[in-house]
Amino acid sequence: MDTGSQVCNLVWSKNVNELVSTHGYSQNQIIVWRYPTMSKLATLTGHTFRVLYLAISPDGQTIVTGAGDETLRFWNVFPSPKSQSSDSLSSIGATSFVRSYIR
Repeated sequence: MDTGSQVCNLVWSKNVNELVSTHGYSQNQIIVWRYPTMSKLATLTGHTFRVLYLAISPDGQTIVTGAGDETLRFWNVFPSPKSQSSDSLSSIGATSFVRSYIR
């Protein structure tokens, strides 16, 4: 699968058949993918340098990314098991230390 930019991290959702990849050169982005089709569900932007770190919360809904721009960004990426039936997706940006919702 060619992502078009350097892959730095991967994490699987605990709640749905999706995964997240973080990237460095040249896009500095976070991508949410549907598995197994590997179709892009969302592209999250906001970091200005390579996204070096990625972790998922214990409940499996939120990810946090850390980048070379010295910021942490929190993203509500995965739905809870209760809300899996609602599949609405909206595109948004984020600011440091603020939660961002994509569904």
